[in-house]
Order: sequence, then structure tokens, then C-alpha cells
Amino acid sequence: AQDDVEIYGPPAEERAGLVSFNLDGVHAHDLSSICNEHGVAIRAGDHCTQPLHDRLGVAASARASFFCYNTSEEIDTLIEAVDAARELFA
Repeated sequence: AQDDVEIYGPPAEERAGLVSFNLDGVHAHDLSSICNEHGVAIRAGDHCTQPLHDRLGVAASARASFFCYNTSEEIDTLIEAVDAARELFA
């Protein structure tokens, strides 16, 4: 993981197929738009957890969902989209 990506929740071995995260300097809605341009659908917002986001001090987060039908290529595309957002907002 990059130092500029904040992942929320339990460690990977204790979580289900959801990963909520933020990329430093990029609003979750902007990240979602960039992912969409790469053909990757993620959610952005407070995910009905406004008190948690308030406690974390963030306005919103991005959330990627994974399940058995996702391919490693799709995950690579998500990473490429996050890298593109990182470069665009650098």
C-alpha cells in the first residue's frame, strides 16, 4: 500500500469484500469519477455512516467491493485508476 492511501476498517484477513479508503488530496467523489473513466465502479460518499466519518475527520470515503466474480485484471484496473487520480491531483 502507498503512504497516501488511508484504508479504514479491520485488517485484510478480518474483513469481507468491502474496502473503504481515501487517497490524500483527492476527494472521494473525484476519485470515483476517475475510476468510472477507467471502467471501474466504486462508491463514494458517507455510506450512511455520517457519525463515523465525522469521527474519522473525513467528509467522504471511496468504497470498492470485491467478490468471487472479480478478476485480478479488474483489481489491476482499479489500481491503475487510483494511480491516475494520484497523478492528476499531484
